[in-house]
Amino acid sequence: MRNEAKVVAITGASSGIGEETARQLAAEGHRLFLGARRTDRLDALVREINEAGGTAAFQRLDVTDAADVRAFVAAARERYGRMDVMVNNAGVMPLSPLAALKVDEWDRMIDVNVRGVLHGIAAALPVMRAQGGGHFVNVASVGAYEVSPTAAVYCATKFAVRALSEGLRQESDGSVRVTLVSPGVTESELAEGISDPAAREAMKAYRAVALPASAIAGAIAYAVAQPAGVDVNEIVVRPAASAQ
Repeated sequence: MRNEAKVVAITGASSGIGEETARQLAAEGHRLFLGARRTDRLDALVREINEAGGTAAFQRLDVTDAADVRAFVAAARERYGRMDVMVNNAGVMPLSPLAALKVDEWDRMIDVNVRGVLHGIAAALPVMRAQGGGHFVNVASVGAYEVSPTAAVYCATKFAVRALSEGLRQESDGSVRVTLVSPGVTESELAEGISDPAAREAMKAYRAVALPASAIAGAIAYAVAQPAGVDVNEIVVRPAASAQ
């Protein structure tokens, strides 16, 4: 499927959902600007996309640094002349019971999952308004709708992403579209950041049935492909064989 070519920036593009979204959107003819901290992976992904006939470039990105995100968006605009879609995908998930008091991990989730999205909005929204339109795709989780033990802080950050997305949608005059994509259990590296032994063990059972990251990439690609007058606001994607 070939759609109108758009300039798409993706955070957290070095693995998982971000990586697969880059592949799928490149195959559909979009021009990509990819960001993450692991530049070796970004370099390999960009080479893969370009060798396959796509168009992609990258820049190292730390979404917790507002200036870094501004520079990332500015670089994308300088390279391609505009910014059509901002995929705020970067996230972390170091689950633990609240009683474990892993305050540093709580702060990290807030910094990446919430501030990272806010930094993406702050950097890209003025560009989109100046050019007369754009599209934010914010990646949340089914944790934006429900809370489970060990995931209170993680879910709180995803509830926040859902609220921010809805607020941004309501404040838009229609020229800037907003999509919230909330994956259920999906194959990714997120669980590798869990330091609490009990939470790590519980996650093994929770993730017994999981979607491939390409399934979430497909949902993002669907939203991006819609014509300007159509705003796909929320997509929840779960494994068919799972209640989670």
